[in-house]
Amino acid sequence: MSDTAAMEPVGKREKTKVANRQAILVAARAVFAQLGYEASTVRDIIRGTDLASGTFYNYFRSKEEVYEALADDGARRFRPILRVAHESAKSFEDYLHSSFVAYFRFIVEDNRLEGRPVDERRPHVLRMDTPEMVAVYQEVRQTLEEAIARGDAPSVDADYLAYACIGMAQEVGAAMLRRSPPDVEEAADFLTGLVLKGLQGAPRKKT
Repeated sequence: MSDTAAMEPVGKREKTKVANRQAILVAARAVFAQLGYEASTVRDIIRGTDLASGTFYNYFRSKEEVYEALADDGARRFRPILRVAHESAKSFEDYLHSSFVAYFRFIVEDNRLEGRPVDERRPHVLRMDTPEMVAVYQEVRQTLEEAIARGDAPSVDADYLAYACIGMAQEVGAAMLRRSPPDVEEAADFLTGLVLKGLQGAPRKKT
C-alpha cells in the first residue's frame, strides 16, 4: 500500500469506492442502452467513466457481473414499491394485480432505452440468487403464505407460486416492453387472470 493510501482516512476511501462503483453502474446503464447488452464490452463501459481501466476490475470481473449489479440495484429499488402494493391490497386478487401493475410501471420507467429490442438489452434469464433478488422472492413468498394461511388464497405450494409469479412477471414484462406503447394495465390484467385461473387447477399442498 502506498504512503498516500495509508494516510487517506478510511471514511474517504470508502466514499471513493462507493463513488467509483456507482460511476461504473451509471456508465454501464448508458452503454447497454446505446449499444445493447450483447454488443457492449467492458472497454465501452470504462470509456463512459473517468476511471482507469484497471480500476474497473477492482469492482467487477466482467460485464456480466455489472449487469447482475444493475439487476440487483433494480430489485433493491423495487422492494419498497412492492411492499406498498402488499400493504394497500384489499384482497388476494388485488394484491396480485397491484403488484403486477407496480412492477410493470417500474420497468417501463426503468427501461426507456432508445428502442432496442429487449433481448438485446439484457440476458434472457435474471439470476435469482443475488441478495436483493432473494429478498424480493422472500417477501413475495411470505405474503403468499400469509394469504394462504388466512384462507384468502388456495392452499398451494407457496414456494412454487412465488417463483411462478416472479418468473411470469419478468417474461410478460419483457414482452410488454416490446410493444409501443407498452400497456401496463393490459399486461397486469392478463397475468392476474392467468394466475387466478391457474390456481384453480393447481394441486393443493399436502398436509
